[in-house]
Amino acid sequence: QVQLVESGGGLVQPGGSLRLSCAASGSIFRLSVMGWYRQAPGKQRELVATITSGDTTNYADSVKGRFTISRDNAKDTVYLQMNSLKPEDTAVYYCNLRFAPAFEYWGQGTQVTVSL
Repeated sequence: QVQLVESGGGLVQPGGSLRLSCAASGSIFRLSVMGWYRQAPGKQRELVATITSGDTTNYADSVKGRFTISRDNAKDTVYLQMNSLKPEDTAVYYCNLRFAPAFEYWGQGTQVTVSL
């Protein structure tokens, strides 16, 4: 079955940058829509960005212009480059793989904290 492993989270100052990575296993990565979601304490999980197998991207309004999602099919990995980070970006970030329409998988999450 598919496994997703996120990495790259941590503590960063406001205005700083982080790059999250999500490595997928299971041999369906290249056919899948990949996404990043986040969840802050007391809030619902929300979509951050998605990227299709054809490299079409979609971003939440709150991150558009600051975050960039990309994928490296040779490495079965999706990335989220986060620039100009704000305290409100603090959340657990989850990687999502969707092999439409039958399969969906989630990573365990990586903590991103934006603070002085």
